[in-house]
Amino acid sequence: MMENGTYRFQILKIEGLKVTQQTAYPVFILLFLLYTFIMLSNLGLIALIALEKTLHKPMYLIFCNLPLNDALGASIVLPALLKDMSIPESERRISFAACAIQAYTVHTFSTTAHSILMIMAFDRYVAICNPLRYNSIMTNRMVVKLTALAWLVAIVPVGIMVGLSVRLSHCISAVSNPFCDNASLFKLSCEDLTVNNIFGLFSSVVCWSSSIACVGLTYLKIAIVCISSRNSVLKSKAMKTCSTHLSVYLILLGCGVTSIILHRFPAYAEVGKVASVLFLIIPTTLNPIIYGFHTKEIRQWLQWIPWKRKVISEP
Repeated sequence: MMENGTYRFQILKIEGLKVTQQTAYPVFILLFLLYTFIMLSNLGLIALIALEKTLHKPMYLIFCNLPLNDALGASIVLPALLKDMSIPESERRISFAACAIQAYTVHTFSTTAHSILMIMAFDRYVAICNPLRYNSIMTNRMVVKLTALAWLVAIVPVGIMVGLSVRLSHCISAVSNPFCDNASLFKLSCEDLTVNNIFGLFSSVVCWSSSIACVGLTYLKIAIVCISSRNSVLKSKAMKTCSTHLSVYLILLGCGVTSIILHRFPAYAEVGKVASVLFLIIPTTLNPIIYGFHTKEIRQWLQWIPWKRKVISEP
């Protein structure tokens, strides 16, 4: 379609996930089971925190953003990936508008994961380093502000980044990735991509450096407080709550770094495409497991459910 002198393909061919005929069904079933688990576990945690009044604390209300982000992020990619696997490669198509929306949401949810973990780190810092002021600082109003900030810092820059790619003219009609992302959009064009590369690099550097700096400095201050304190209860609390958060953060960081490194080496292009899918699956699968079994309040509530059902069922 020609628009203001710019040519754009309205229907694009998408590569999807490349699998052999022998492995297509096992991979499809595995992805379907993982997606089902991701939705049930993450939405289950949200429902648990919403229904259980004892979990209506700032830490858990902020944490709710993470399973919500994981469930939405997985729903943007995995159902489309499963649909593409069920049809021949020659018939895999996606509209340009749908591709742009998918690219925007993929980058928004991956960026929001970092910002959510940053505000969760701030919550742990206040709880451990300023326990007497925790309730006065982490009010409901502060929780709402932090939540809004976590989403806004992703929505705006990602919108600009994807907008720069959407404006380009097309000379290619195929997306050579399992799903659409920003790189997939600007690779459709043969125009000068300097602005896109500079802004994309700048956004990535700001996101990753601020994330690592924020979480790193927070844990450094927490470590200093724990080392200088003789309170064994404080040290035990810091170890339990921070180890859970740090595990989730390191998983996200490791998946992201691996995906970015593989993307820079054309010789490992196919491996990089698989890694980009795993980057979406691994954190969203492990996060509810880590928080569900490592957080004392959630673990106790889950253990209490069978006993509650037994008492209710007794005459």
